[in-house]
This record gives sequence, structure tokens and C-alpha cells, in this order.
Amino acid sequence: MSISQETSRRWQMLAIIITIGLLVWLLAPVLMPFAVAAMLAYLSDPLADRLERLGLGRTLAVSIVFVVLILAIAAALLLLVPLIARQIENLVLNFPRYLEWGRDTALPWLQAKLHLDPKAFDTDRLVDQIKEHLGSIGTVLGTISRSSVSVVAWLTNLVLIPVVWFYLLRDWDRLVAWVDRMLPRSVQPTVEHLARESDSVLGAFVRGQLLVMLALAIYYGVALTLVGISVGPLIGMVAGLLSFVPYLGFITGFAAAIIASLVQHGDWTHLLMVVGVFVIGQLLEGYVLVPRLVGEKIGLHPVAVIFAVLAGGYLFGFLGVLLALPAASVILVLLRYLAQRYRLSDLYTEKGAPDSVIAEVDVTVHEEGSAPVTVAGHSDKP
Repeated sequence: MSISQETSRRWQMLAIIITIGLLVWLLAPVLMPFAVAAMLAYLSDPLADRLERLGLGRTLAVSIVFVVLILAIAAALLLLVPLIARQIENLVLNFPRYLEWGRDTALPWLQAKLHLDPKAFDTDRLVDQIKEHLGSIGTVLGTISRSSVSVVAWLTNLVLIPVVWFYLLRDWDRLVAWVDRMLPRSVQPTVEHLARESDSVLGAFVRGQLLVMLALAIYYGVALTLVGISVGPLIGMVAGLLSFVPYLGFITGFAAAIIASLVQHGDWTHLLMVVGVFVIGQLLEGYVLVPRLVGEKIGLHPVAVIFAVLAGGYLFGFLGVLLALPAASVILVLLRYLAQRYRLSDLYTEKGAPDSVIAEVDVTVHEEGSAPVTVAGHSDKP
């Protein structure tokens, strides 16, 4: 292949990638139900494949998996929705106690410890602002709930997700084969290798992390309830849900549980028990759940996780937050591949000629408590 043909091929591939990215960005507001359905199909495809290996047809296997998972999701919602409603009602009823504790205990303590001007905190105005914002939130929620357009859109998404999920799951293998056939033959082996590695990483992350989130939510909810925190199940669910970002679930749940313990009981016994619950939770997550369920295949730094979530939310809204970590996992695979290509390239391996500009310089470094160290430079100059 000539240089002009190679350059033309690369420009064509770049144009295809840019076009796909532009379409995703433009259609992001309507892609949410399809993205959720695709994620559900990806997660449930291994179950359908196992039933196929047992001798069932694809449609029958998919139907069994689909019905079982729909029933499981419906049962979970029937259990969780009343529980969450009761917990929110409990939180709303006790909200004046939290405000009173913050005004009469927390703020005076901060003023005393930090030596702040008492006039810097106008607690009455702060409480009035909180009540005003709570009222505005209720008004907004009421307006949204009465909006026929929002209701129709919400119901449409609710109906679309299971329908698209079923058809994607049924035709998943055919879709993968079609994408493989449409790839340019010059890059097909590389893309297939990267896709296989990405599938391994995503399988470890998505399925494993969901199990970690579920286990932590159950543990924190049950443990805090046994300790005597009335809103323990709600705090546990929030801490488990946010645990996909390293330390965010722990910090949020721990702060909320400490405040709830101080407001509800106000003694050292319950405070220490809450601390013990979260210390055990961190040990359980770090040494049992994550190593066994997720493993070390992801390797995303906590800062990278936070950046991925914020960047995804900024670019694509809720859809971006939903797909941030799976996309970051795939990007990690691509970066590893590019790093390997770079280490094999001439840019990395070829040694350059000695730099004639560098002069021979003797630098003496004096360190306290040790003998002077002389570092000699090198130059080809006479």
C-alpha cells in the first residue's frame, strides 16, 4: 500500500470515529433508555448463553432469563419502594430535630473551636433559607409530576427499556457478529483483541461492582438499624449506591450516620458503635468484597474514577454518569494498548546521539549530617 493510500485510509477511519462520536453527543438526550437496555442485555447475555449450552433455543433461553430477571426486579421494587418511602417520611418528620441540633449544638461548637465571630452564623436566617429551598424543591417536583410531557416521557422510557432489552438480548450474538463483519479487515484483529480484553474488564467491573454495591447497602442498612439508627436503611442504601466511586460511599454514609447518631442518641456509646460499623465495612469492602468480586482487572485510580463521573455527567448528563465507569474501563484498555505500541515504536526504542550542548559540570551537593556528594556531568566538548 502506498503512502497516499495509507493516509487516505487513516483519514477515512478518523472521519468514521468522529461521525459516530458526534451522533452519540447529539442524540444523548434520547439514548438513555437504549443505553440502559444495552447494559441489561450485556449483563444478562451470559445467562442466556448458559441455557443455550444446555440445549435450549436462543429465543426460549432469552425468554426464561428475561422473565426471571423482570420478576426479580419487580419483587425488589415492591420491597424497596415502601421501605424508601418510610425512611424518607421518617427523615422529613425528624428534620426539625436535625435543624435544632445544628443550630444549638454543631454551630456553637464550631464557633468555639475555630474562634469564629458568633455573628458570622445567622442561624435563624440559615434555617429560613433551608425551609425556603425545601419548599421550592417541593414546588418544582409538584410541577414536574403534573407536567404531561414529563409523565409521557417517563412512561415511554419505562416501556422502552424492557422492550429494547428483550430484542437486544435475543439478537446480541448476531449484533456482535455484524459489527465484526463491518470492521475494516486491516484493523479487525486488533479491534477483536481489544474488544475481548474490554469484555473481560467490563465483566469484572460491572457484575462485580454491582454485587459489591448490593452487599455494602445490605450490610450498612442492617448494621445501622441494629445499632439503633432510625434512618439506617436509607443511609445504607445511599452508601452502597455511591460506593462505585472509591471512598465516596464511605464518607457520605459515615458523615450521615454520625449526625443521625448525635441527633437521635447524643451519647458516646452509639457514636462508637457507628464508627465500628463503618470500620468493619471498609475492611469488608477492601479485603473481601472487592478482591473476590471485582479483582484487580480495572486498576482505575480513585481520581480517575471521580474525573470520569464528573466528565460524563457534564458531557452527557445522567447518561454520562451511567456509562462513565464502563467507558473509563474501556479507555483504560485502549491506553494500555497504546502504551505497549509506544514502547515498541522507534520513538521510544531508538537511542539518540549525545547532546553536544551539555557541558561537563561538577556539582557538589551539601546535605546536613552527611559528607558532600559530587555529581559529574559529561560532554563531548574538548
